[in-house]
Amino acid sequence: MTQPQKGICAEPNLHAQYLLFNVVDDDSEAVRAKIARVVDVFEHFENEHYEAMVTGIVAIGPGYWTDLYPGLIPPELAPFPDMQCEDRSAPTMPCDLFIQIRADRLDICHAIGIEVMNLLRLHVELVEQVRGFRYLDGRDLNGFIYAPENPRGMRRRETAIVGEYDPDFCGGSYIHIQRYRHDLRRWFSLSPRQQEQVMGVTQEHNLESAERSASSHCERATALSPDDGMPGLIKQGMPYGDMRTQGMFFVSCAASAQPFRTMLHSQIYGNGDGDYDRWLDYSSAESGASFFAPSITFIRQQAMY
Repeated sequence: MTQPQKGICAEPNLHAQYLLFNVVDDDSEAVRAKIARVVDVFEHFENEHYEAMVTGIVAIGPGYWTDLYPGLIPPELAPFPDMQCEDRSAPTMPCDLFIQIRADRLDICHAIGIEVMNLLRLHVELVEQVRGFRYLDGRDLNGFIYAPENPRGMRRRETAIVGEYDPDFCGGSYIHIQRYRHDLRRWFSLSPRQQEQVMGVTQEHNLESAERSASSHCERATALSPDDGMPGLIKQGMPYGDMRTQGMFFVSCAASAQPFRTMLHSQIYGNGDGDYDRWLDYSSAESGASFFAPSITFIRQQAMY
């Protein structure tokens, strides 16, 4: 039976380490083997520190997939959709590998990150590293609950994991990432009523706000399946920041690349009547990339060739 990577459908953690790499080594066989060993590192720390709820994701970008795994290509794996409208944009920063490490202990995230770097250091260059954290009771730094619409229970697997309809890539997941930078000084200059108008929900209890409109974030940033109206992706992003810079490292996992593209188009271009995502007036994407996270079964099988 195909085994998906555990980080795809995992529930939220307290800490995260995001690593983005470009591969500088032509020895694809060695990189395939090292990626399989990264999966082993996740399992080792999960077993040794079960209380930390360790999960991980290893994903490959479209520009490197055929070098690493010659032959079949995930049918919807494509470059990140570079979109721009007026002063709203979704810039792209293509990368070969994306590794997400999450746990309820910061020291474990760090330890796994060091292990991963030691495994890959001869083959890659580190493009970016971002450390994420849970903020209060699962809120973005703007004070509002993050991704309350995420599917729950078994619906998470149906939403995020490629099914048996694609036997070559069953158990995999399409990953999109963006690093947003918030302008919190401007945001907190708004009144609570103005903030709720932008977000479309109440801050305290995440109920539909009387100020909700077609340009509210909860309207424009929701990707629903056309079949049943349920969420088409799982959002796994976490806040990041220090005393100078704050933002959200966005991560989505889905059985198809289309829900993310549809959502991003809705946010940036809106509905054709000028109703774009007003939260983008206070938060700007500074990077973006797309990947495919194959199943653990696939990764280990390919490492043997």
